[in-house]
Amino acid sequence: MTRRRLACWFTIAAMAVPASIHSAAAPQRIVSLIPAVTEMLFAIGDGHRLVGVTSYDRFPPEVARITRVGGLLDPDVETILALKPDLVVVYNTQIELKQRLDRAGISSYSYEHRALPDITATLRAIGARIGSAARANAVAADMERAIGAIRAAPSRLPRPRTMLVFGRDRSSLRNIYASGGYGFLHDMLEAAGGENVFGDVKQQSVEVSTEMALARRPEVIIELWYGDSAANLDLQREPQVWNALASLPAVRNHRVYELIGDEFVIPGPRVVDATRRLAQVLHPDASR
Repeated sequence: MTRRRLACWFTIAAMAVPASIHSAAAPQRIVSLIPAVTEMLFAIGDGHRLVGVTSYDRFPPEVARITRVGGLLDPDVETILALKPDLVVVYNTQIELKQRLDRAGISSYSYEHRALPDITATLRAIGARIGSAARANAVAADMERAIGAIRAAPSRLPRPRTMLVFGRDRSSLRNIYASGGYGFLHDMLEAAGGENVFGDVKQQSVEVSTEMALARRPEVIIELWYGDSAANLDLQREPQVWNALASLPAVRNHRVYELIGDEFVIPGPRVVDATRRLAQVLHPDASR
């Protein structure tokens, strides 16, 4: 998933609750157009039911053997229908696709996302939908306990003002996108012990100019790299790009960090690992 596409995705998908369930029967042939739900199904032991996944699914490795069916903006409807699924997990914004599925008599499950707690709520809901409620509840409870433990570790420490960047052109300070004060990235940052410098901007994605960065004066800058953007990334050079804003406390105190991993931008079971990694750079002593 490209960074521009992710920014678009954050804008389009603004809530995280299951929106529709059309059939009570436990499905055995599932197509998932949501990488997060794909990971959830594998986490609860039902990955074997998947017959189709998106072009952007990379985890777990077993997805490499599953038929690709496009994505949010370009679903391959003919391939989806040819797979003869009994359940297709779609974004709630994919109105035309849902209409095609309805006409074909195929059940759909509409997904939206917003905040960190909604990830486990969706996990429980999808588990109930496919007849695996007990396993889904157990995985969700483990995730909530783990996030709670991460949150508690630095609870009495200062919370550094942090800019969490999930998009930027390589080797420049152009097209910077950071987490606003709404959504799972913001929640992960807060659970890890940071204060979001854009916490007052109640949207998931903020397009950041250099003037805005200078005005917000972050004490820590964390940049997330994932998907194709992480290929052949120069981890020594990229932090130095911020030297152009030498007056920023984060730059002056050498607290610019580069973190690589799709787990930061896919709101599935791996958000626990992602939150832990954020905590490790924000409060390295507390997270040991």
